[in-house]
Amino acid sequence: MRRVAVVLSGCGVFDGAEIHEAVLVLLALDRANAQAVCAAPDIPQHHVVNHLTGQPAAGETRNVLVESARIARGRITPLRQLNVDEVDALILPGGSGAAKNLSDFALAGEDFAVHPDVARVLEAAHRAGKPIGLVCIAPAIGARLFGGLGVQFTIGTDPGTAQTLQRHGARHVNCGVLDVVVDRRLKIASTPAYMLAARIADAEVGISKLVQAVLEMA
Repeated sequence: MRRVAVVLSGCGVFDGAEIHEAVLVLLALDRANAQAVCAAPDIPQHHVVNHLTGQPAAGETRNVLVESARIARGRITPLRQLNVDEVDALILPGGSGAAKNLSDFALAGEDFAVHPDVARVLEAAHRAGKPIGLVCIAPAIGARLFGGLGVQFTIGTDPGTAQTLQRHGARHVNCGVLDVVVDRRLKIASTPAYMLAARIADAEVGISKLVQAVLEMA
């Protein structure tokens, strides 16, 4: 049975992992008879957002690992303890947490940094020839880490975000919500999901194709 690390960034679209995307990744892996190994950095969230109002919750703090455990039903590994040698691939769902907790793309723009634990596991996976799947805004992390290698990626059809990320050397490919962009040379797949999706059913199609592509390359 193939084992795939699913790197989460909290719990909730505005300050953590996009829950629909994360669950759809887990569902697609299970349907393919692959074992998901959930992991998340043990760090404070950038901030906490009230998902009813969409506004930051003043004075409230949460932990990315603890919040991610909600999606993982408590079975989750601190990212710094994840051994890439023990998994066959990695997938990062999207959500604002990918751009606020796993990286600071939402805050720093073009000159953003990727959290060291995230960079470690992704770069180790790449060196070992293991495929990586990136969903929604998470491809920004791939563009930052692997832009110098000319990685192909998609965040959908947003020209502004694409241009910003291409400054790192990555090559953006416009992609509809039902499709996936697969860079077979670097073994990196990406799909827009809720960068474009208006319905969970549409996000599911692209995410299922991404999981299939990742498993085929594993």
